[in-house]
Amino acid sequence: MYPAGNLFIPVGHGQLEAILKEPRQGPSKGVALVLHPHPLGGGTMHNKVVFRAAAALNDASLTVLRINFRGVGQSTGTHDEGRGELDDVRAGLDYLSSHYPGQRITLCGFSFGARVGLEVGIHDPRVAFLIGIGTPLEKYDFDFLRACRKPLLLVHGENDEFGDVEDVRKLAAELEKNTTVRLVVVPGAGHFFDDSLNELKRVITEWAMEHYG
Repeated sequence: MYPAGNLFIPVGHGQLEAILKEPRQGPSKGVALVLHPHPLGGGTMHNKVVFRAAAALNDASLTVLRINFRGVGQSTGTHDEGRGELDDVRAGLDYLSSHYPGQRITLCGFSFGARVGLEVGIHDPRVAFLIGIGTPLEKYDFDFLRACRKPLLLVHGENDEFGDVEDVRKLAAELEKNTTVRLVVVPGAGHFFDDSLNELKRVITEWAMEHYG
């Protein structure tokens, strides 16, 4: 049985299914939106990398929203090859900014989620920090990142099948000319961080704690 979300966000095509989780201890220091990998490859907000990333941000005392893109789970609409999904990202940000006004937003995307999320996040003034996990440079054009002026964390598996680690190093070095970039390469990990999920979580939690105090 497909696990249901606990929230539905109204959008133009109907609704986005979502899960909102507040920190287990203490007040929320900020908020985050976490985005899943490609729907046509089975990606949902319940993906193990997305789940661990959300848990990491919770551990850093952030309130975290995960959404299912259009056509996934109980979200209405149909997959739009990354075009309409940009609006889904904005709808998630709208929800966070309206329910948690004044709180700094971190936008975190895995794979396809990084592709659409980072494009929105670098331009949206509500987003303070960016995280790209398994950034698939071999599948999508990430030239838009050259306009990034916000602190960015890139977490990448050493053996990622969809983004050569040396290409990611070159991209990070180029972006560092204009913003603060931290690239963490997880030794031995592939695109889905199968045996390295705890390391992935640790990296994200520590980075978020640095930025939120």
